[in-house]
Amino acid sequence: MDYALVRTFLDVAATGSFVRAAARLQVTQSAVSLRIRRLEESLGRPLFTRSKAGAEMTAAGREFERYALSMIRVWEEARQQVAIPEGFSERLTIGAESSLWPRLGFRWIDALRAARPTLSIRAELGGPDRLTRFLIEGMADAALTYTPQQRPGLTVIKAMNDELVMVASWAGASREDGLLGERYVFVDWGPEFLQAHAVGLPELTNPGLTLSLGTLAAEFIMNRAFAGYLPARYVKRFIDEGALHLVAGTPTFRFPIWAVFRQEIPDDLMRVAAHTLVSAGEALESEQAPLMAVCQM
Repeated sequence: MDYALVRTFLDVAATGSFVRAAARLQVTQSAVSLRIRRLEESLGRPLFTRSKAGAEMTAAGREFERYALSMIRVWEEARQQVAIPEGFSERLTIGAESSLWPRLGFRWIDALRAARPTLSIRAELGGPDRLTRFLIEGMADAALTYTPQQRPGLTVIKAMNDELVMVASWAGASREDGLLGERYVFVDWGPEFLQAHAVGLPELTNPGLTLSLGTLAAEFIMNRAFAGYLPARYVKRFIDEGALHLVAGTPTFRFPIWAVFRQEIPDDLMRVAAHTLVSAGEALESEQAPLMAVCQM
């Protein structure tokens, strides 16, 4: 069966929309429609119910999804196995959010290479949704993320603890600072943070400016004299450089880093991957303990 047809089916299923699937695949909507029609003709059953609201899988579509995922996984595993360089006996593909590569992801790779010299490693970049899709489809074996998605066939473990701290681009900022209310931007870190923020900082629940940009919000805050919440371990270097400053009198919020693994990873490789990740996390926690102590004062 044509790989492109199966790939397109899974993207429509994941997005619930022919339009969004076309954008994800970087093809036209008509191309997506044609591929789905060809697939439906091959199977002899309609796979989606189309409406103005989008595309919903039929019973046949839900049944086919299991096989489609298996087909993609087998293809990706074959492609990656063939691509293992000479001199290496196994491979591991790791994905991570952009802010997690510099501090934790690269350390994990170093630890893996030291523990498993014959392991070929591939690194990928993505947001939570993209990383989850990579894991489900076998395009990645493990991923580091702040917002894991628990799905069948995936195992989620805590990699290490982190905190969201309020930082500002000017020195001496405090909760009592009259300027804070005017220069505060709400960085959206998910529903749990939203609820905790409303309780801990009721005076800042409606700042009029919200950024759902992850750690990219740091660039906005630094360059435009704003304040907002960012992961403590990510902003450490900016604090050390004097580009950002902790805002006195503001609460911190727990924001752990998670690792998501495919359960199909060989047991011995899984043990090595988990052990080296814990070691890398412990080293990072020890290195940044002084900053975390200051944040919690």
